[in-house]
Amino acid sequence: MRPAVVVLTGAGVSADSGVSTFRDAGGLWEEQRLEDVATPEAWARDPALVWRFYQLRRAQLAEVEPNPAHLALARLERALALAGAPFTLVSQNVDDLHARAGSSVLSMHGQLRVLACEACGRTLEDDAHLDPESFVPCSACGHPRLRPDVVWFGELPRFVDQVEVRLHEATHFLAVGTSGAVWPAAGFLGLARATGTRTFVNALEAPDNAGEVDHFLPGRAAEVIPGLVDTWIDEWGLSAHA
Repeated sequence: MRPAVVVLTGAGVSADSGVSTFRDAGGLWEEQRLEDVATPEAWARDPALVWRFYQLRRAQLAEVEPNPAHLALARLERALALAGAPFTLVSQNVDDLHARAGSSVLSMHGQLRVLACEACGRTLEDDAHLDPESFVPCSACGHPRLRPDVVWFGELPRFVDQVEVRLHEATHFLAVGTSGAVWPAAGFLGLARATGTRTFVNALEAPDNAGEVDHFLPGRAAEVIPGLVDTWIDEWGLSAHA
């Protein structure tokens, strides 16, 4: 049977690259509450605070690189593509490490590298304007400030319907570095399980949504995922040099 793979990644896949998250002690998020920096209400109430926060996160992208987990998933995608087998990578992360590793990725929560205009809808890939004290105006319509093109709490994640279609067609589902607590992504594992898909979970500890039939692979993503990819490539007879 030809494999059809869906992979969901969360903060754990980028942790080994040094990307800060809300839960990191000493990280960028530590001194800010979610409602102060990651909601539409916060942006309306204090855009300067939100802008500074996200500009610091955007600047951090230049300091991190894809780790072996990102690279392994990109290698799996290439190997499956050569065999004509479907592969879908969906990420809850807003960093660009999957793309820099060579993956095609559905970014449920948007991308830090992209800025968006709330007035005209224009989006712009931008890694040049990183001053935390200066807004970037829209060059298309003149709106005084672009916003980070990320999905804030209270906004709808992207690509959910597309992912659910892919899950119904999948033979293998892998969740990497997710807490299993953030919806709707937390429901993907259960949906895959219900449709008879073989399910695999990698995390330091079993996430909230893990089940008895899931293949739990404990450990850091950078250490576990390359070996799993090697196993699948060998099991499915794919090219090891993709």
